[in-house]
Amino acid sequence: MSTPLEANQVEAIQGYDAEKRYKYLVKEVVANREIWILTDEHGCVMLNTDYEDCVPVWPNKEFAESWATGEWEDCKAESISLNKWHSRWTHGLEDDELAVVIFPNQDEDGLVVYPDELDFELKQQARKQNQR
Repeated sequence: MSTPLEANQVEAIQGYDAEKRYKYLVKEVVANREIWILTDEHGCVMLNTDYEDCVPVWPNKEFAESWATGEWEDCKAESISLNKWHSRWTHGLEDDELAVVIFPNQDEDGLVVYPDELDFELKQQARKQNQR
């Protein structure tokens, strides 16, 4: 379970470029053992790029909630345990031919990665943390 972030922390992290937000997400998700999505009455919110249908993910509740504006204001931030992500979501997204958009913010799109790439990065980070 993550500790709520202060407003100044949220603002500083929102200013990171897409690559730095990806690194931040991987560390936070492993440290807190949860990843955040947005849901509505139809299920998980999706984004579309020119080439991929994607599920956006965030490292903390505050960032997911900050995305829930405008047409998405009725969406709710929902956490998924890291274990459930590894055991169900990675394979489910692959089976549905969906990509993952990492930590988009209002100013910039996030990096688009394949579910197995994100899974690999999360497992690598977990190994690093366990070696400490």
